Amino acid sequence: MSKIKNAFNDKKAVLGFLTAGDPSLSKTEEYIAEMEKAGAALIEIGIPFSDPIAEGQMIQEANVRALSAKGGCTTDMVFDMVANVSKTSSVPLVFVVYLNTLFKYGYEKFCKRCSECGIDGIIVQDMPYEEKGELKPIADKYGVDIISIIVPSIEERIRKIAKEATGYIYLLAPDSKLKYSDDVITDVDKIAEIIREVTDTPIVVAVSNMTSYSSARYRTAADGIIVGNGTVQIIGEHGENAHQYVYDHVKLIVDAMR
Repeated sequence: MSKIKNAFNDKKAVLGFLTAGDPSLSKTEEYIAEMEKAGAALIEIGIPFSDPIAEGQMIQEANVRALSAKGGCTTDMVFDMVANVSKTSSVPLVFVVYLNTLFKYGYEKFCKRCSECGIDGIIVQDMPYEEKGELKPIADKYGVDIISIIVPSIEERIRKIAKEATGYIYLLAPDSKLKYSDDVITDVDKIAEIIREVTDTPIVVAVSNMTSYSSARYRTAADGIIVGNGTVQIIGEHGENAHQYVYDHVKLIVDAMR
């Protein structure tokens, strides 16, 4: 059984995110420790991929840096790094990954290694809800939650995805640059209300650039928020010397959610 539920025990959770191997795997370990020290209740770790189509420019660039780093950054190397992190970390850990990485590595082998090294869940960025059936039985076998992603959509689809969600629900806030059709629900509070009618799985809101202001805005609707682009940008700017900046950024969001 995963530890993910522990992240939401009687508190609003702040979830950290970073790309493994940016700027190096040793620094990834150190920055995970900084986020945990700052109060992150769960940490998402992106496995670098050559074609991260679901990401914005900042995280795409982090993927490039990780894959271009001296010594490279393979999936096996990320697993080894996480196994080391798990020896001292007490927070749940979740992989953010693309389906091709899972497919090439092998579903069984990947989920087994997740269980062995301390990964509690996986977010498969480009896996549609309708296609998770081939992976779910294997993930369940090893106690790894497949985290469901919900985006602004029609009510029927929101309910359908939420009913089967485990771990937590990754709720992507609407993009102000996009135009949605009239039947698509874009209000985060309304989406959260629909979700809570069918499940008690925690809801975590992600926006493109989470700040203390936006985190407070979603405090009522969400059980947690994700600190993503901000941390990745800080690491991109400060490289191997980002420790205090990472800590301060996460701590600011943690304090805003209290």
